[in-house]
Amino acid sequence: MSIQSTIDATAGTLSPSLARVAAFIRADPAAVVENTINEIADLCDTSVASVVRFCRAIGLTGYAQLRMALASEMGKERAQFGDGMSFGSDITDADSLPDIVAKIRSREILAIEETLAAVDIDALRRASTLISEASRVLLYGVGASQFIAADLGHKLLRIGRPVVVLSDPHEAWACAALPHPGTVAVAVAQRGETYETNRFVQIARESPAATIGVTSVRESTLGQQLGIVLTTQARETDFRAGAMVSRIAQLALVDC
Repeated sequence: MSIQSTIDATAGTLSPSLARVAAFIRADPAAVVENTINEIADLCDTSVASVVRFCRAIGLTGYAQLRMALASEMGKERAQFGDGMSFGSDITDADSLPDIVAKIRSREILAIEETLAAVDIDALRRASTLISEASRVLLYGVGASQFIAADLGHKLLRIGRPVVVLSDPHEAWACAALPHPGTVAVAVAQRGETYETNRFVQIARESPAATIGVTSVRESTLGQQLGIVLTTQARETDFRAGAMVSRIAQLALVDC
């Protein structure tokens, strides 16, 4: 998993002072390479100690390792996609249509590459076996995640699996509560903090049913209660009308 994707996935779990560091680096990762730890602390309105704690929160030993990792990562991405294609370069009013297409292309290619490079093959195998042997598969997601659940449902129906794609939360909870032997409940939630989806999984576990989930944050509320977790890596930007890059990553995982 890339450093930038790790920061993106971890941002929602951090304390306010560490979250400011994450937001600053997500917006301008090159600033880490260009500034000292003291300067970054000032720019983020926090302390040097908080910057160090942030580095450790994303699995690094300290600021020096963060600088080296980001410099290497951005160098590789510039070589692959050209200048201006890093996560921090959001779509702007000044971009031409070819610029916008290039930025979307780079993010979606990265999402697929990073997700499938880091996929847990053992978890994928166990999930596939559960679905293959299930007497009933329940699929649920909210908002954009619901379309991913529907896509998986369409694929399973075409190969003869007994699948139910649920959209209404009360209906989803009711179906999950039925003590039907051999049930597998599959939940999709990008950040893993959607109440309706987490409640669906909680009820399914109590019924009891096997549970599988697709999320970008393994340590999220959803990730912690799932039997099998399949994670995606996607760097979303502020300029978007809905889940775009994350959707591509989820679809790639569903295809697998």
